[in-house]
Amino acid sequence: MRMPGGFRYAATYAGIRKVAKDDLALIVSDSPASAAAVFTKNRVAAGPVIVARQNLRASRGRMQAILANAGNANCATPTAEKVAIETSGATAELLGIKANQVLPASTGVIGVPLDARCIIDCLFRLKETLDPSGFDAVASAILTTDTRPKTAFASIRGDRTTLAGMAKGSGMIHPRMATTLAFVMTDAVVTPAALRTALKQAIERSFNRISVDGDTSTNDTVAVFANGGSKFTPSVKEFGEALAEVLASLAQQIVRDGEGAHKFVTIDVSGAATDAAAEKIARSIANSPLVKTAIAGSDPNWGRVLSAAGNAGVPFDPRQADIEMQGVTVCKGGLAANFSEDELKKKLDDPECVIRFNLRGRGRGKTRFWTCDLTEEYIRINASYRT
Repeated sequence: MRMPGGFRYAATYAGIRKVAKDDLALIVSDSPASAAAVFTKNRVAAGPVIVARQNLRASRGRMQAILANAGNANCATPTAEKVAIETSGATAELLGIKANQVLPASTGVIGVPLDARCIIDCLFRLKETLDPSGFDAVASAILTTDTRPKTAFASIRGDRTTLAGMAKGSGMIHPRMATTLAFVMTDAVVTPAALRTALKQAIERSFNRISVDGDTSTNDTVAVFANGGSKFTPSVKEFGEALAEVLASLAQQIVRDGEGAHKFVTIDVSGAATDAAAEKIARSIANSPLVKTAIAGSDPNWGRVLSAAGNAGVPFDPRQADIEMQGVTVCKGGLAANFSEDELKKKLDDPECVIRFNLRGRGRGKTRFWTCDLTEEYIRINASYRT
């Protein structure tokens, strides 16, 4: 599959990280692109999130560059917005574009001032090394506690137009639009309004259906740029499905790389009154430390699943609740089913686990949610994050 045309990428080490590995990245569209983005719902929003929102509105969804750094969240400091404005402005000046056509993004430690000079002094080097082949370098430069880059691709009608996405995220993941950044580039012809609609719908089926630890970051940003370089206009349905495919892949890769995670868990909820009710139940199950540690220990403790569902704030009759783990019925009508714990424990040793929660009513509400197990390694990683 070919890469989307009209985009160039560059990454470098700017001295933001404590270790000497790329921590600054630039993505540039050769022409102004339709742009849409969704951001964290955390009331504590990082400087780049605030500025990115402002720039997106001011440019009316027509942007040309993404400037991202890792190692420092540029959040909860007296200069956070100022640094985001200065670095975006310097990038725009160097590229010969408007300041509101730059989308800034940051990830890393919260509460530590970010020196704007670290970024500004590297911008010329980034510009000089911009290249269509630099996609993978940028995908690596935005990582923090991730163990590997996350990338995903899709095409529409062969290679008439393509999409290429990258993401970072491993902990502090509970987006609800963790720390997650995701950027998708496409050469499809899509209006800013259509792009916003497609992104909003795709987010609900992807990033808003994952959780590693239930913590929503201050910096969550998912942005899509469509520069029209292919001269091809896909249908609303075609583009929406392709974007959803890319974002779902990126979201699942984040969960699979969850900090200290050994198991990828799919939670299916059905029979709820509405999809929204099903989502609340699934989210409650996914975020329960007791459920997640049970999965880590291959313990078929279905009572924890039932209890977590009951804590979701969704009215339901426990006598109508059925639960399956790895395809084995463990709970029927809110009571224990007859099953072999030893055999199910072996099934739960698998790296892929499925929990199904069904309410035996007439409700048609359903959802699918992804999470991971919770291990001692998660504690070790986060206990020493700043040091």
